Amino acid sequence: MKAIQVTEPHDLRVVEVEEPKLTKSDDVKIRMKAMGICGSDMHILHGQNPFASYPRVIGHEVSGEIEEIGDSVSGLNVGDKVVIEPMTSCGECYACKQGRPNVCKHVEVYGVHREGGGREVTVMPENLVHRVDSSLDWSVIALIEPFSIGAQAVYRGQIQNEDMVYIIGAGPIGLCCLKMALNAGAKVAISDFNQERLDFARKWGANLTINPQDDEVSEALSNWTGEMGANVVIDAVGTPKTAEQAIDVTSVAARVVLLGFHVEVSRIAQVNITKKELTVCGSRLQTHRFPKVVELFNSKDFDVKDLISHEFALDNAQEAFKLMEEMPSGVRKVIIKL
Repeated sequence: MKAIQVTEPHDLRVVEVEEPKLTKSDDVKIRMKAMGICGSDMHILHGQNPFASYPRVIGHEVSGEIEEIGDSVSGLNVGDKVVIEPMTSCGECYACKQGRPNVCKHVEVYGVHREGGGREVTVMPENLVHRVDSSLDWSVIALIEPFSIGAQAVYRGQIQNEDMVYIIGAGPIGLCCLKMALNAGAKVAISDFNQERLDFARKWGANLTINPQDDEVSEALSNWTGEMGANVVIDAVGTPKTAEQAIDVTSVAARVVLLGFHVEVSRIAQVNITKKELTVCGSRLQTHRFPKVVELFNSKDFDVKDLISHEFALDNAQEAFKLMEEMPSGVRKVIIKL
């Protein structure tokens, strides 16, 4: 069968690999249908993910159809449309016992630590496979995973009805955060240097869009919030400068969610955190967010298909990744049909 494999940094190929078989009673064999390209896939391609080993079949934003099930599988059936939750945990470490398997000491992510879903067939344990409504399009189902990341950021930021939220970055994950924050009843401002992305964010319901090339961010937010500042800031970019800005533009008693990340040090004055009694937290992967996001996708009111800007066939995977590298205006989510 065919698979999208990064054989070594900067070398992505469509290769032939052996088709996996059921080996455990709770195994589920899935005929894969669609895979979204994520920023972390690009990091693996560029040799910038320290957790990835090579060669690696990538892909964790995936959808498929169940082809075969193990003897003990009871909640799923052959023919079901499904989405994969691409994360394992040990169940024994401190994080797991606190109900936070996403930061398990031994967490492994499919497509990073283990072979991913960017292949024609995969086998997964039943507990990581979620059935979705049969009317959903394969490419749309592949969006559930990135929306679970947005749901996690909203959860970590404790976003509530009428909160004034500021999201830094209108890339695919920033847009997922936007949609999930709006779904929680918040009012949302979002910034980006790409005007086309901002226009799309406005179409998706953003109350305020800010292009830092044209407007001073803190002034725009101050005017928007009546000089209060943002109650929640989600940094979906993750540079030292955006982390500093996230702290600076908050209201008192605000929450700051650092979703993007960078190895360089930010210069943040402690007094700005203490005097406003800010809560500053990280957000990684997701904690039990899949059921809620699946429920949203199954509803007829949560329409996110237009996040998909480009689709490619499996044999054109290299072309799809080249487009992601060049990132011309208008590229949002790129899907590969498997």
